Amino acid sequence: MSPSSDALQPFVDQIRQAAAQRTPLQIRGGGSKDFVGCLQPAALLDTRSLTGVVDYAPSELVVTVAAGTPLSELEKLLLAQGQCLPFEPPHFGWSGSASQATVGGMVASGLAGPARASVGSVRDYVLGLQLINGHGELLTFGGQVMKNVAGYDVSRLMAGAMGTLGLITEVSLKVLPLAPSEATLVFPLPQADALEHLHRWGGEPLPLNASCWVHDATAGQAGRDLLFVRLRGAAAAVEAACARMLKEVPGERMDTAQAAADWALCRDQKLPFFTAGGQADYVLWRLSVAQTAPVLDLPWPQLVEWHGGLRWLWAPLQAGARLQAAAKAAGGNATVFVAAGADTTGAKCQNHSQSAGQGALLKRLKAAFDPGGIFNPGRLYSDF
Repeated sequence: MSPSSDALQPFVDQIRQAAAQRTPLQIRGGGSKDFVGCLQPAALLDTRSLTGVVDYAPSELVVTVAAGTPLSELEKLLLAQGQCLPFEPPHFGWSGSASQATVGGMVASGLAGPARASVGSVRDYVLGLQLINGHGELLTFGGQVMKNVAGYDVSRLMAGAMGTLGLITEVSLKVLPLAPSEATLVFPLPQADALEHLHRWGGEPLPLNASCWVHDATAGQAGRDLLFVRLRGAAAAVEAACARMLKEVPGERMDTAQAAADWALCRDQKLPFFTAGGQADYVLWRLSVAQTAPVLDLPWPQLVEWHGGLRWLWAPLQAGARLQAAAKAAGGNATVFVAAGADTTGAKCQNHSQSAGQGALLKRLKAAFDPGGIFNPGRLYSDF
């Protein structure tokens, strides 16, 4: 069942008091995404007491859970029914400890795994939610059906808002059955050739699901440039695609269990590329660009998630202007994702810029949901 009014009352009281005193609140679940955005000093509003499955109808492909529910518990429940969250939300765990990612944090961050282009993002699976706004009011948006046209689609607006508009207390999500078949192919290709093949394959009726290009520095003295492509779908379609792609480009098929482990590492940014980092003063940059963007003329090694439209690289914080220019030229933006050194929450905030129209719209939304500006100030934008 939904969190009771008694369970929600302490949150309502804390929010109303903060609004009256204009004191900021930091909404936090398991803290697995503390490094994302710009944390400001604020009183903690801990959501981990809001746990449990409210409703699950496997035959309807819908699940409703309290926001503080551990993401691992939800995924375990779905797996037992042969279902999943196809957008593969990352668990992270940059601190080195086991991830404590929560469902609320998953929605608030809006981050998806390496299959985003083929299956959609987090907001595509949010059917409805409950939240407490800056007035301390409990509001309900959306519902538990896939075709819901009642009012504004506010529930999906919360995906990626980083908790700046309200405290999510409960979420209804669309889920999907596990793919009947899966295969991962690996090709030794330089980045330019890898992108060329991905552009071509992406326009053909192939069951492409995810991809990752990286320079594998652990493979011999010089390392190797490798493209990994995952296919998912009907067994016949996957097998036919594997045969065709391996005929077109020399490569090999990976062991399924090993590939699954590697994709989980990619999702959680625990591949050697992410864990090795760069020099002591380097930060991890996230460049969101068009999938069709060419190789970016930059001096730092990159990891490319073609299906996510992302290019990752370790570079100095001072390289921000150059990276922003390169990303903008490719139809996107650049953002600091992880800070330098061991302190993964200490980066100076460098989020992508907004147009005047976007900025005005965001401020109107903020004023409507959080007029006192108490929720996660500065987390999404320095003035938001």
